[in-house]
Amino acid sequence: MKKRYLLQAGAAIVGAGWLSRYLTSRSEVMAITKDEFEITKTDEEWHRILTPQQFAVLRKHDTELANTSPLDRQHAKGTYECAACDLPLFTSKTKFNSGTGWPSFYAPIDGAVSTSVDNSFMTTRTEVHCHRCGGHLGHVFDDGPAPTGKRYCMNGVAMKFIQD
Repeated sequence: MKKRYLLQAGAAIVGAGWLSRYLTSRSEVMAITKDEFEITKTDEEWHRILTPQQFAVLRKHDTELANTSPLDRQHAKGTYECAACDLPLFTSKTKFNSGTGWPSFYAPIDGAVSTSVDNSFMTTRTEVHCHRCGGHLGHVFDDGPAPTGKRYCMNGVAMKFIQD
């Protein structure tokens, strides 16, 4: 009987070690030093200019709940900017209704976003972040419409809409 418990405990330890790699590993953007971005601030400085939800998403890689962003239902012509640094990220011309509950675009403005590998949640995804401040915006997937076939699935709280 002791052998069974020893094997179960050993399997649990190995499994926990393997699983922790995926649960605690964040995207490579966190390994980038803040000096690599045009706009850098301490967490305290970001807290002063961002709402708690914006801080959680943009600086701590959180995700807003699906179907909670008014930007998902925004259909006016305009530009979507980074909520942290005002960099224009997407235009309404590339926005589409993906049915996911998050604002989706098939292409960003040239040079506006960067991507990195995100190994959280036991899967590998491509994270999208603001090229100027490094803020986490969302993820990009290969199931979008023509002409790019990409779906930039963005957190609405990470952006603000400027109407034309």
